Order: sequence, then C-alpha cells, then structure tokens
Amino acid sequence: MNPRPSRFDRALFFTGLAVLCVWTLLPIYLLALGALGGRDIVSQWPKPFAPFSVALDTLRTFLAIDGVWRATWVSVKAAAMTMVMALAMGVPAGYALARFRFRGSGAYRILILMTRAFPVAILALPLTVSFIRLGVYDTPFGVALVHAVLATPFATLVCASLFMGIPREFEEAAWVFGCSRFTGFIKVVLPLALPGIAAASIFAFVLSWNEVFAASVLTVRQRPLTAFLLSVLSESPLHLQFAGGLILIVPSVLFIFLVRRRLFAMWGIGNR
Repeated sequence: MNPRPSRFDRALFFTGLAVLCVWTLLPIYLLALGALGGRDIVSQWPKPFAPFSVALDTLRTFLAIDGVWRATWVSVKAAAMTMVMALAMGVPAGYALARFRFRGSGAYRILILMTRAFPVAILALPLTVSFIRLGVYDTPFGVALVHAVLATPFATLVCASLFMGIPREFEEAAWVFGCSRFTGFIKVVLPLALPGIAAASIFAFVLSWNEVFAASVLTVRQRPLTAFLLSVLSESPLHLQFAGGLILIVPSVLFIFLVRRRLFAMWGIGNR
C-alpha cells in the first residue's frame, strides 16, 4: 500500500497548484480587466480586483474596426487547414514510427525535429518568392502550409508515442477476425488514440492562431487576425490593444473547451 501523503506534501502540492494557476490566469485577468474596465483602469495602479462596472464600449469599438471580422475568418480558415494538414501527415507518420522497423528511423526522428531548428525569418524571402510563383501568396492556404510545417513535428512525435503505448496484440486480434491493417487501425487503434490526437490538434490550431511572423510576411490583403492586429493596433490606444488581445485568445479557449473531454480521457480524468 502506498503511504498517505503527509500534511507537508499536500500543502506543497496545493501551493504549487495555486502558483501555477496564478501564473497562468493572472495575465488573462489583467488583459480582460484592461479590455472591459474602460480607459481609466488601464493606467490605474494598483489594479482593482474587479471593475465596478463592465464597459463594453472598448470591445464594440474594436469590433467596429474595418477588417476585423474578415481577418478573424481568415485566421479560422488557416487554423482549421493547419490542423487538418498536421494530423493528415502526423498520424500516419507517427503510426509508421511506432509499428514499423526500418533503417534510418532514428535519423528520421531527428530530421523531424530539425524542421523546427530553422527560424521562419530565414525562410521568409524564399517562401515569399515560391508562394508567388505557385499562386498561393496572400491566401489562407499559403499561411496554413507554413503553419502545418511547424505543427507536424509535434503531431508526429505525439502520435508515435501514443501508438507505441497501444499494444500490438489489439491489432493482431482484429486481423484474426477479418480486419485488414487499415480497418484494424480505424476500428481499434484510432479510437484509443483519439485523446492524444485531440491534444495534437489543439497544439496545431493554437500555433496557427497565435503565429504572427509568417502571417505578416505571406499576406497583404487577406491577413490573419494576429497580423492584422499588429499592423492596425500598433499606434492605437492601450485599451484597444487590450481588447484586441482578449478577442485573440477567446477562440483558442473555446476550442480547448470543446475538446476537453478528450484531454481528460488522455489524462485519466473521468467525465462527470
């Protein structure tokens, strides 16, 4: 039997948990306070725990800026395409790494990580020229291509770890009952790996939604929201910048909220 944790261990655990929550939520709280508390609270110090009145005028002013909704829609399309492309490449590659032994598999893993070793800034000019020639410059698809390259290594390695943790005997049992390798993967392996695939999809979506450099370089008219905010709000009042930041994080939080059950299943937390 495992010994019960002492009071000191429990106090240390809850203290660390509280510090982690404050570290994570305090910036979001200050951002929301600056966006919803009005112009005066932005420069006020010390900050109030909660604004006495919630002012939506700042958010209305921000949402009324010409081009905000178009940029938001471009970001949604680019993030969705990034997620699909990253999973379409990462899931089969992760399965191959987990189930097949082939010469150079270790080098292949290193090469996957090496794709993150080159800063996007170095590739900005070649990518711009290539995308203009291919006709995908200044399109959500072009932005999604670059973001998918950034997200695929993580998706591949996460999926490889997932499939390595699923016993091969499950697939062999499916083959005995008449399933092919593909149908056995779809009916047996994939449902067991869905929590981890959900985590990889969250990473791909959030990476694309928050990335700003490639989105700024590869677009002119169809700018995603991050690039649009960088160009429009750089000279705007501070409370409008807070409003833009708050609007920027809302879709990511909503997306994580929608797939939370898959994450809880991966972490072994029962749904209630």
